[in-house]
Amino acid sequence: MAEIRRMSTMTLKTLRDAPGDAETASHRLLVRAGYVRRAAAGMWTWLPLGKRVLDNVARVVREEMDAIGGQEVQLPALLPREVYEASGRAEEYGDLLFRLTDRKGAAFVLGPTHEELFALVAQEQMTSYRDLPAILYQIQTKYRDEARPRSGVLRGREFQMKDSYSFDVDDKGLAASYELHRGAYQRIFDRLGLDYRICSAISGAMGGSESEEFLAPAAAGEDTFADCPACGFAANTEAVRTTVAPADGSAHGPLEEIDTPGTPTIETLAARLGVPASATLKNLLVTVDGEITAVGVPGDREVDLGKLAELLAPAQVALVTAEDFATRPDLVRGYVGPQGLAGVRYLADPRIAPGTAWVTGANRPDTHARNVVCGRDFEVDAYLDVVVVRDGDPCPACGGGLRLGRAIEVGHIFRLGRKYTDACRFDVLGRDGRPARVTMGSYGIGVSRTVAALAEQTADDKGLCWPREVAPADVHVVAAGKAVQTQAALALAERLAESGLRVIVDDRPLSPGVKFTDAELIGVPRILVVGRRIGEGIVELRDRRTGTSTELPETDAVQRLWEDLG
Repeated sequence: MAEIRRMSTMTLKTLRDAPGDAETASHRLLVRAGYVRRAAAGMWTWLPLGKRVLDNVARVVREEMDAIGGQEVQLPALLPREVYEASGRAEEYGDLLFRLTDRKGAAFVLGPTHEELFALVAQEQMTSYRDLPAILYQIQTKYRDEARPRSGVLRGREFQMKDSYSFDVDDKGLAASYELHRGAYQRIFDRLGLDYRICSAISGAMGGSESEEFLAPAAAGEDTFADCPACGFAANTEAVRTTVAPADGSAHGPLEEIDTPGTPTIETLAARLGVPASATLKNLLVTVDGEITAVGVPGDREVDLGKLAELLAPAQVALVTAEDFATRPDLVRGYVGPQGLAGVRYLADPRIAPGTAWVTGANRPDTHARNVVCGRDFEVDAYLDVVVVRDGDPCPACGGGLRLGRAIEVGHIFRLGRKYTDACRFDVLGRDGRPARVTMGSYGIGVSRTVAALAEQTADDKGLCWPREVAPADVHVVAAGKAVQTQAALALAERLAESGLRVIVDDRPLSPGVKFTDAELIGVPRILVVGRRIGEGIVELRDRRTGTSTELPETDAVQRLWEDLG
């Protein structure tokens, strides 16, 4: 017999109004429907309904991880800081890492992810190639000291995550483990009813040779992804790559300096010279670990500072300040050009290809230069895709036009390689009798974040609207009337539960209007109304998603619900 939850005894308080600081639909509705409550900035209490949904997501994740041979473990959340220092991630995480010291002066962190600890656990347990491959995973609370927690459970300082790790003796084995996880993630999100895209991504501070994100399209998303309708290419915009063929630089005339007073911006320069902004070269100055660096992009494009930081991680990237300019009088604000720069590393977008000519700063006040040719008048130290990707930019796979969308990152998989096993010198006895360095994969799913993503994608103007796999119940029975309807609703709820359906029954002494509003807000897939016609043996079945309703004999309710819900 499945469980019955009577609303008259549940710890549940719905709200008419959303919190004043709620910015997203999931934040508003999860609070209003009584699923979560704020404990502090970025920290949330999961109330009974919310805990059910959270546990349902975790159950699906656990089932699919077990199906690919994953072995569940539980590591501590409080971890010795030294293991993060050994891998370099204590510095890479910076202020995101919660750091604390115990009464004896020992340094600890609250785990944001557990690559280091899993490597150490595996090192102790696995000594030979015969112990591999292996997959270990956990579903656990993680911690990150977000500067601005927001959007409810979408971006918190404490969150639930599934992190798994594969251990293989060679790269071929890692590739197989990666594909196992990729398939498992597709099954997980398909079962949850989530609309998602698999997108190429940047590994960043995690390291590794390859990574992909599972992104759930939603207006509340903090990630921007690009996809191509023509060929199916999809990537986080941070991972979109541009390829530009070299141009013939011999067709351009000699470099020519021109007076351009009062033109420190691309807009004023383009207007004065009567050229498009795309013909100018914008040079943004940043510091990389304190060293001044120039980043060149076409004048009609913007530098994606987040993308730049990811590509240069773990180095720290910041915009130059007035103090930085004061130490370098040769760098003239608004008139910087790559030609003749001394002691400044020059990075450029691939569009600044060899042989292309530009109008750019002449490194003197009120002066620019034209016919400044890449490869002739200046050299690029390194090319990085750092511009903000725009709708219509060419697809790197087929050349078609890209389209952009917002999305929530719900999963991320990495081929880590040997970054963490190198840090702890994790070797096993290889097939040839020699030590073999183990290679790792890392695979994360934001369990609590997936709850919010589902809420964002499925909610309507009346409230939440859960897929059955994650819903807190299969059917919400509403007693719309007085004692007769309430007793009939409770009796019907018993029969539904005996058949295996999970039931919420609203037996509170409130008006039908209040009960219907709460039922729509809570978002269980089916609403079964026991109303005035119960004396005739008739009840009303409503589909929460479509809004359609039908009357049927009370005696047919169990069979009809099982037919509807599969």
